[in-house]
Amino acid sequence: MRERYASGISDDTAKQMIDLLNANLANVIDLTLDGKQCHWNLQGTGFIGVHQLLDETSDRILEVSDTIAERIVILGGQPNGLASRVVKESILDDYPTDITEVDQHVRELTNRYKKVAEALREAIATAGEAGDEDTADLFTEASRIIDKDAWFIGANAPKK
Repeated sequence: MRERYASGISDDTAKQMIDLLNANLANVIDLTLDGKQCHWNLQGTGFIGVHQLLDETSDRILEVSDTIAERIVILGGQPNGLASRVVKESILDDYPTDITEVDQHVRELTNRYKKVAEALREAIATAGEAGDEDTADLFTEASRIIDKDAWFIGANAPKK
């Protein structure tokens, strides 16, 4: 382990949090890439609004991944955002490449955002139980951002 900059946290807790943070980093990176896949391939009614929204959501989720990676370093670990690791460890299935319509992408991407947010909420509980309130707070803020973006994206789905 590298030098740890967070005090008051045991080595065992730091290691547990590094693993938890890296697991969620893989999910967030995968979600970012899914958003870009959607951004590049959507077509149809409402295209431009969703296309522009996805630029904004991608920027926010990149900030989330940076914050997670920085916390890993603070705890003495090494962030691992390599594509091969993301493929192996993300909770998300491969993004479908056979869809093009805005409503299809909106539904798919919204469900992915919700799944990552759910994992983040589980991580909040785990970090809190481990006594690392700073990491729990980081996960709380990340889940708020992802929940809000799921709502922004999902609001573009056609009403049934």
